[in-house]
Amino acid sequence: IRVVIDSGYTRRARFDPGSGMSRLVTERVTRAEAEQRRGRAGRVADGVCYRLWTKGEEGALAQFAPPEIETGDLAGLALELAEWGACDLSFLTPPPDGPLSDARALLVDLGAVEGTRITDHGRALARLPLHPRLGHMLALAGRSAAPLAALLSDRDPIRAAGADLSIRLDALASRRRDPALDRIRAEASRLSRVAPATRISDPSAQAALAYPDRIALRRKGRSPRWLLSGGKGVKMDASDPLAASPLLVVVDTDGHPTEASIRTALPVSESTLRDVLGDRVMWTRSVRWSSSSGRVVAEEEERLGAIVLSSRRWKDAPRAEISCAMMDGIRRLGLSLSPTARQLQARVTVLRTAGHDLPDMADETLLDTLEGWLLPRLGDVRTASGWKALDVSPSLRAMLDWRQAQVLDREAPPTFETPLGRKVTIDYTAPDPEVRLRVQELFGTRLHPSVAGRPLCVTLLSPAGRPVQTTMDLPGFWASSYADVRKEMKGRYPKHHWPEDPAAAMPGPKSTRRE
Repeated sequence: IRVVIDSGYTRRARFDPGSGMSRLVTERVTRAEAEQRRGRAGRVADGVCYRLWTKGEEGALAQFAPPEIETGDLAGLALELAEWGACDLSFLTPPPDGPLSDARALLVDLGAVEGTRITDHGRALARLPLHPRLGHMLALAGRSAAPLAALLSDRDPIRAAGADLSIRLDALASRRRDPALDRIRAEASRLSRVAPATRISDPSAQAALAYPDRIALRRKGRSPRWLLSGGKGVKMDASDPLAASPLLVVVDTDGHPTEASIRTALPVSESTLRDVLGDRVMWTRSVRWSSSSGRVVAEEEERLGAIVLSSRRWKDAPRAEISCAMMDGIRRLGLSLSPTARQLQARVTVLRTAGHDLPDMADETLLDTLEGWLLPRLGDVRTASGWKALDVSPSLRAMLDWRQAQVLDREAPPTFETPLGRKVTIDYTAPDPEVRLRVQELFGTRLHPSVAGRPLCVTLLSPAGRPVQTTMDLPGFWASSYADVRKEMKGRYPKHHWPEDPAAAMPGPKSTRRE
């Protein structure tokens, strides 16, 4: 070799999350690789190497390629380690923990490994020249799966044909001459010679064996979106012929971490899935809060991984589980306290602010401690409407011991008793505890009322029930502003009693007519 033309690119094996296997990708060469290629032109005599890039581009080239163990698929390595019985080896470059754990989890899922020991099925996979996924498919489906195994091991030979893998299989079975198809046919022929006799001939069933974690169930709605049995979501262009398929085996995606787009897939029937993956289908019971329906849902579900094939109501779900699910719902809905409960909460807060030893009843604390104060008294509530209608005042009151309850009622009573003995509710949710009543009801009051060691905010009302004055110093009001209020009110309500000295006058429940 006297002349080398270096394109500046190379093919490298990279793990492709879209296919779950390694794929050859085209990347820029490293400086070390470029130097190795240059040396080929002068091994036996002087030669020439033509590099198809500029000096400036060469400065951006990496010095060395990363070790393949850091970037490739590790399922094959994990299978070899299990076959050797070696859990830990002193690698020059150790494999990344995450990908190696994922590879071992895949082998367990395929039945190739139990714990850290290889199974007989795993030994059979180790003898096949395929990725463990495809080896699993070939070992169980038999010789007729060789074309699909060869196809999935190679690049897509028909890139613009939509997502349906059947189109590729049909092209492979045809007599159409094409270098890519011929290469795949040759590999299929080689694989068929090492495969067992045919057991499963349906390609969708074969693909399900290779990708049990990629069985896709279409979500509700018009948008072509699916949930995979492995738990992730995938989508497809609405114009693709497979866009309406209820069930798919997804073979390849673009690898997007949140919701990947499907590149290739096969439609599959539920009966086929039950035939080949029946040992993975199981009934589960769950009690959960449903935000969409606003209620606790107790269901028995027939599941294949994360997808639900069928469901029915769990009639005898334990009450404790229902209550726990309702707790989750309440945390999502937020506290829905009745006016009575809000007043009790506010009374406790006022006393805590004044330094009294009482439980914290802030909303955040109550939500964090639902199991302690609400769960024992939740009863049969299991819907959002039931929660909104529930008065939790008794549950909040039960958080207080006897001494604390006495302090609460003495220092922050729920009502204020007027001089005539009428009880008026105190609003503790106001910025300052407040009571609203007509001016006439407080005639004769010489001391300003107080709660929790501070003055009670008194809003005085006209005979029509409209506020005329707000005060936290009633004697001061009688001595100062009352004269102006009396003058105005006497003009508006001349039939009512407006004494010149309210502190010495007799209170009245209603307006007093003049004789």
